[in-house]
Amino acid sequence: MTSGASTLMGMRLLAAQAVAREAGAMARRRFLDQSFTVGFKGPHDYLTEVDQETEAFIAERLLQVFPTDGFIGEESKARPAGEGGAAWVVDPIDGTANFARGVPHFCVSIACVAANRVEVGVIYDPIRDELFASRRGGGARLNGAPMRASGVNSLASSQIEVGWNVRAGPEQFVSLLRRVALAGASPSRTGSGALALAYVAAGRRDGFLEHHINAWDCLAGILLVEEAGGYVSDYLRGDGLKKGNALIACAPGVKDALITAAAFEGVTA
Repeated sequence: MTSGASTLMGMRLLAAQAVAREAGAMARRRFLDQSFTVGFKGPHDYLTEVDQETEAFIAERLLQVFPTDGFIGEESKARPAGEGGAAWVVDPIDGTANFARGVPHFCVSIACVAANRVEVGVIYDPIRDELFASRRGGGARLNGAPMRASGVNSLASSQIEVGWNVRAGPEQFVSLLRRVALAGASPSRTGSGALALAYVAAGRRDGFLEHHINAWDCLAGILLVEEAGGYVSDYLRGDGLKKGNALIACAPGVKDALITAAAFEGVTA
């Protein structure tokens, strides 16, 4: 990356942090007064107008500053990247089911991708006022303080978050939970893949895995885990940015054991 491109990416990190805080504040206000309607895009796939409003706000803010950037959001049609080749990948509210049901565990997730590599990752939890931020090569921070993945080196003392997507189906999910538990880990599911990844980066959880996860749910968290010294499987292999992929992200000490337990096709130690 040239010095000019590096400076521009630094500006993107600052912008992403500011916009994530603004968008999070909007979502928090709506969550606290529960002033929204709830619908479904599909089985177990919640949707509120707050998702759409928040994504539109994020897109407007970011593209005002970086008008040639692309934009890929969960709730809108993708806009291709311009001459700079960078694109924003955004989930305005990750954990919509929690948000819709009054559970205070959701976040704003903003990533910037260039040349099929995540360069900036920001996740903001507006309920706890926690801003997780990273830039490639610059480490990972929580509210400005450096963070590291946990030092756990055995699944027998690990806490692993297991995500679920309807594309995988209930049988695969239950089978995965069983394998992880039989390997000695304590599995859980809290309903936000992005926050789960942020927690792995912060050492609060020891791993996250999911049979199939969309790019807007995980790209910011992937960079956080990498920059915090953790292991992340090659999520962007194939056409991961557009179609999603399986994902394993974890503390380095449980990498091999978790890969074996997950038994995901195409992911090897």
